Amino acid sequence: MSDVVFLFGLGLFLVSFLGWAFKNLPGERWQMLAVVPMRKDLENSWQGTNLTYYGFFIATSQLLSLILLLVLLGAMHVSLAGTMLIILIILSICIPAARLVAVMVEKKRHSFTIGGASFIGILLAPWAVMLSDKLLVDSGSFLPIIPVLAAMSIAYTLGEGLGRLGCISFGCCYGKPVSSCHPLLQKLFARRNFIFYGSTKKVSYEGRLSGERLIPIQAITCVLYTCGALVGSFLFLDGSFTAALILTIALTQIWRLLSEILRADFRGFGKISAYQKMSVLSLLYMLIVTVLVPAPNYIDPNVMNGIGVLWDPTIIIALQILWLVFFITFGRSTVTTSTVSFDLVRKHI
Repeated sequence: MSDVVFLFGLGLFLVSFLGWAFKNLPGERWQMLAVVPMRKDLENSWQGTNLTYYGFFIATSQLLSLILLLVLLGAMHVSLAGTMLIILIILSICIPAARLVAVMVEKKRHSFTIGGASFIGILLAPWAVMLSDKLLVDSGSFLPIIPVLAAMSIAYTLGEGLGRLGCISFGCCYGKPVSSCHPLLQKLFARRNFIFYGSTKKVSYEGRLSGERLIPIQAITCVLYTCGALVGSFLFLDGSFTAALILTIALTQIWRLLSEILRADFRGFGKISAYQKMSVLSLLYMLIVTVLVPAPNYIDPNVMNGIGVLWDPTIIIALQILWLVFFITFGRSTVTTSTVSFDLVRKHI
């Protein structure tokens, strides 16, 4: 019963949050979060660094995915030290990979690719679990490979889905114009579409599609992935670890392969993008892992035990630090600039 209550509460929160986000984030207001004055240009004018809602939503999505990971792993009594070690190994490689893969595939130095970073993370995940298990063997750490991979895949699915809110805010990963699609799609998305505003959004300066009705591909991805994470969590808490792993990894990678058909942004060179190839390789790779490594059948997860893990002061502080790292990494804009001026309110002098 506690599993159902937990998942229902999580689902209710996500429905409310996504409904608000889809309505508001395409607007010009929701790109820039704050400006930090950096150096003085004129007497009352400063050159500023823009902090974006893209970074806020990416950081928040990763925070929520880490919380879900901690709950799922805690539910089956995985050691806290093992969980934190796996997270550190994965993040220390995937955060820089988000920019490096974008440079390699898209030839852009001022961009990130969550898809490229997730590909590296998927390849790395089984080895990170095994390495953590070996490093902590003397402490009696409990790190069964398939259940841990299932929890990681579920958390990744949620984080990837919610991360699309950042894409809506920044106007990247945008869909094709509704007017250029098949008549069936035109009818389907005649009222369910995104219209972006703002000259600094990527859809405007790269795609020249500001004010156009576009396929809401970011919202579709967001809904599919969050629903997949909820179903995967239910399977996980029911003890069906292999099914949870295959469901979430298949959903995310197959949809990544298919969704690019409806996207209008630059995805690299060639008819089949590098990201689509990464998706196929990721799915095949993880299917091979599930064949080679059997899942244990003696674990009975308890979600209340997982929720209890979150009340550790060390965990709370670590999550706050990680949110800040994500926000600074992804939220500091390198493609926009700003000018800030300060003055006094004369009537208050």
